[in-house]
Amino acid sequence: MLKELVNKNKTFRRFYENYHIPYAQLEQWIQLVRLVPTARNQQALKYLIVNDPQIRQQIFPSLKWAGYLKDWDGPEEGERPSAYIIIGIDNKISDNYIAHWTYVDLGIAIQTLLLSAVENDLGGCGIIAFNRKELYETLKIPQYIDIKVVLALGKPKENVQWIDMKKGETNIKYYRDQQGNHYVPKRSMEEILLNLWSEFNFINNK
Repeated sequence: MLKELVNKNKTFRRFYENYHIPYAQLEQWIQLVRLVPTARNQQALKYLIVNDPQIRQQIFPSLKWAGYLKDWDGPEEGERPSAYIIIGIDNKISDNYIAHWTYVDLGIAIQTLLLSAVENDLGGCGIIAFNRKELYETLKIPQYIDIKVVLALGKPKENVQWIDMKKGETNIKYYRDQQGNHYVPKRSMEEILLNLWSEFNFINNK
């Protein structure tokens, strides 16, 4: 089951915008995130749910989409997210040690939320490029909450596929074909799996 969810969990940037994600459903996902491990158990991450159409419309211009797709400014009307979860670190709780581990906690939280989404035939995209000033003004978020990620969510309206990189290939940029299919290069197992034991004349137990 986990393997299926991970394989299904791709980065989606185009959605059926009119598909409504209930607030209660998004709240259930955060309830699940509430239980995952965090550095020193400080639980310094805070979450803001946005599924109201008017507020979504105000948030969208503050977001920057798909840095590798230079000729694309983001999803057009009708293909924009149905909801957002804004994730920030509470500086009233955090200290220097916690701040150092923020991205570990963020990674766990984001993956948990996205797996929850794909389990419900939805999907999303974690966005870290955004206009901070505009977001704070639009959402009235207090300054002691340091916004780290905007998680865009919805029912996917695009075909995203992984493709295996060939040996020696270095181009990791995702791209789209003329039909709008989205391709994401992935490094091979041979490249990402370190095999250092051979240097010590050990034999891996396979």
